[in-house]
Amino acid sequence: MSTDLQTRLQAIRAQLREHERQRQAALEAAREAERQQRAERELFARAVGPVRPLKSGRRHVFPAKPTPPLARQRLLDEQAVMQEAISDEFDVETLLDTDEALSYRRPGVSPEVVRKLRRGHWSLQGQIDLHGLRSDEARQALGQFIREAHKTGWRCVRVVHGKGLGSPGKTPVLKAKTQRWLVQKNEVMAFVQARASDGGAGALVVLLAPSPVHPTH
Repeated sequence: MSTDLQTRLQAIRAQLREHERQRQAALEAAREAERQQRAERELFARAVGPVRPLKSGRRHVFPAKPTPPLARQRLLDEQAVMQEAISDEFDVETLLDTDEALSYRRPGVSPEVVRKLRRGHWSLQGQIDLHGLRSDEARQALGQFIREAHKTGWRCVRVVHGKGLGSPGKTPVLKAKTQRWLVQKNEVMAFVQARASDGGAGALVVLLAPSPVHPTH
């Protein structure tokens, strides 16, 4: 018998032995799984004890309670409305009074309201700090803060936007955007640049309209 033929026969025998080994291993794994299942059934039967059928064949079937729908779409709709309601493209320059301290008042609001706001006539009831947020994050956070503050019944809040010292060119980009966003919020009656003790050029003091849920007495 040639060496080449012997080599092929040895290879075939090796393959046959490997196939037989795999078959035996599969059979042993199947037997082990069956033994495990039988042991689990016996353990369950011992734990439960003898089972007897109910004497009465009547059964009361409780109606399944419908799963309350998630308000996911409503939340998405609210976020979309909030983002659409405050745009970066809004022209705010013509609405601002750039006197000794920047101010804004909604049409119909008297200048006296702005003067009182600047003098601290209303106490600050809350604030939001937009430092470190990206533009989209700041816009969403501010919109939600104004909405929740108005629902709570707050009248005067502070919005900290920073002085832009960390921005490229030290331009207060977030400050200008914050002014645009606030002007577009129906809850905002007026705002002024904060006094030096309250943040100065890095913050705005905002007067909110009275909440229908918490009317002003």
